[in-house]
Amino acid sequence: MYKSSLAVAVALGVLAQQAGAAGFVEDSKLSLSSRTMYYDNNNREDHAKPDAERPDQRESGQGFKLDYISGFTQGTVGFGVDAQALWGIHLDGGRGYHKSGFMPDDSNGSSVNQWARFGANAKARFSKTEVHYGSALAPNLPILVANDGRVLPQTFEGGTIQSKEIDNLTINAGQLTHAMGRASSNRTGLSVNGATADSNKFIYGGLDYKLTPDLTLQYYYSNLKDFYKQHFLGATHVFKIADDQSFKTDLRYFDSSSDGKNGGPGAYNFNNNGGYEKNDGKVDNKTWSAMFTYTLGGHSLMLGHQQVSDDGGFVWLNQGSVRDGNNRPEGAGGSSFYLFTDSMINQFAKAGENTTFGQYAYDFSRLGVPGLKASVSYLKGEDGKNAVGGGHFSEWERDARVDYVIQDGTFKGLGASLRHGVYRGTGSSSLADQDQTRLIFNYTYNFL
Repeated sequence: MYKSSLAVAVALGVLAQQAGAAGFVEDSKLSLSSRTMYYDNNNREDHAKPDAERPDQRESGQGFKLDYISGFTQGTVGFGVDAQALWGIHLDGGRGYHKSGFMPDDSNGSSVNQWARFGANAKARFSKTEVHYGSALAPNLPILVANDGRVLPQTFEGGTIQSKEIDNLTINAGQLTHAMGRASSNRTGLSVNGATADSNKFIYGGLDYKLTPDLTLQYYYSNLKDFYKQHFLGATHVFKIADDQSFKTDLRYFDSSSDGKNGGPGAYNFNNNGGYEKNDGKVDNKTWSAMFTYTLGGHSLMLGHQQVSDDGGFVWLNQGSVRDGNNRPEGAGGSSFYLFTDSMINQFAKAGENTTFGQYAYDFSRLGVPGLKASVSYLKGEDGKNAVGGGHFSEWERDARVDYVIQDGTFKGLGASLRHGVYRGTGSSSLADQDQTRLIFNYTYNFL
């Protein structure tokens, strides 16, 4: 049993004695979420190959997530517990199409029929400060964004603390030791893109300060031992033009450098997202981005630009290429990061890349159809430096999305999302051309 699970079990024993305490039970929440997902990634190259070598990826799966979130016991220090049970089921993935990391691999290279995992957190609250410790953490911070882009979500193991003791100031800190991937029932160490070694120490700290009701400033620091150190600065401002009209400015800057064993010989090297690197395997990057959004009624128009420095690609926490004892991928790959270019297919985060992007979105509630939203976005990356052979590459992506959530009646809360992305690139460091479609159905039933 993992140390965190043992700690949570002890906490449960203590809390059981106080289960009748006001707040712990009364404020509890129990919900069951269901997600059905169809994933089709059509690689536009090498279609002449036989089925066994065909590059396309096509699978569907069903996920269930049971969440229990307790309240806090009474007293100066309140205690509680959160628990999460996850179950994934392989519905279909025609022969030769299971290459997506969508589900765990079986011993014969096909997908397993089902997989499951359990996680829990003990928690405590003092005044306006909360501490969480366990294996069901899902941070959403500039230096770490838990990914929920497949059948089951990515979760982390470790401890976090959040304090709001000072008005308008939120302080976040923590240390994480392991991750549970979207398509895995196992935990793995923490790593970076392309690395085969892992680390069990990711520390972070930062603050969000609301300088005025319309302006928020951010600073965060993170360190993945033996891989990288990263500083983040951010500023968000919303200018209210009228009751139904606003202009939002969002600025972000990352400065990432090498730590410990990174940049030397061995498995702690970063492959720079498959792009150019000045120093082999060494983290060395500065990335800035700016986004401006104009909103008028149900209309929203966003434009922005991002610049990745020349010496190496942007770096973020991942599970790298970590494999199990049978040398099979753990299914732990796939993670998110806090840049506007983290799109449906590509990241636009290689060395030297200049990316201009835009999005138009509309909320159809303004036309009497609440719950219906649609958006279309376009990203164009240029001046990226090829990993080998010199020269530059360019790439673009176009994504469209329609979401609908039933607002009332028997099926209230049932949501559907249809997403389609098209990617094209030129140059040795671009991806293979792809057309990708995802169809997702979500439903959550609240017992408490």
